[in-house]
Amino acid sequence: MLTAEELERLYAEYRPRVLGYIRARVAGWQAEDLCQDVFERAFRAAAQYDPAKAAPGTWLYAITRNTVINHLRRFRPTAELPEALADESAVEDGLLGEETLEELAAALEGLPPEMTDVIVLRYWDGQPLTAIAQTLGFSYGAVKLRHQKALALLRPLLES
Repeated sequence: MLTAEELERLYAEYRPRVLGYIRARVAGWQAEDLCQDVFERAFRAAAQYDPAKAAPGTWLYAITRNTVINHLRRFRPTAELPEALADESAVEDGLLGEETLEELAAALEGLPPEMTDVIVLRYWDGQPLTAIAQTLGFSYGAVKLRHQKALALLRPLLES
């Protein structure tokens, strides 16, 4: 269970990341609305949060991902997704750390959703592959393979 103070810290720390994640998938003003929905859901579900099951960032990412999926199911996008992400800190080291967020967003659009999720969890939330496997419900080997394939697909897109 999260206290009111912990929820405020969570909001302050993760709002830019949540908004950036949503903006990579949803165009325009809807991203702001969905970001607000994510934190409303998090505040309402704070009593059910179990720190033994997941870190606060992982828990919030699951809420964010589910909110975006539900939105996209209800409202099929008719326009291109924006190429820019809001949060420069969303991507960090190695191959991905040297790219601009616009380049990364464009490259991620070409990946299958399960690979995008692995890349976002790895570099947005900084999770190790073992935690990603637990979050997504896949085996460690499956996540490691998806991570390697995603990086192999991203490399030529980001180098050009």
